Amino acid sequence: MTPHELSYHIRGAAMEVYNTLGPGLLESVYHKALALELESRGLKVESEVPVKVYYKGELLEEDALRLDIVVEDQVVLELKSVEMLMPIHFKQLRTYLRLYNKELGWLINFGAYDFKDGLCSVKLDKEDKI
Repeated sequence: MTPHELSYHIRGAAMEVYNTLGPGLLESVYHKALALELESRGLKVESEVPVKVYYKGELLEEDALRLDIVVEDQVVLELKSVEMLMPIHFKQLRTYLRLYNKELGWLINFGAYDFKDGLCSVKLDKEDKI
């Protein structure tokens, strides 16, 4: 399945979770619900995926950060439950994509008043990759 096709399923699953649970819950609740929803749609889901972080070729931490969800080993999902997304959230996801060597991610904010405003794709350019 292409990243574009995966994005269709990811958006649908995220909307289903939002419509079922509504806003105002902890991010961890949405995380579990979204993982279940994606799996119910037949997708391979990995949660809390550890990422090694290197600095100038030296390993800093074995699992310095954990990605919220990775779908089909292609698309990184960064989940939030905040009133509004801020520029730092987009920068954070771009850094995660670069460190994990993936091109496409979704920033999903379950705290958004209008959920369409809480679904944002982030794609790395070739020059962004390490």
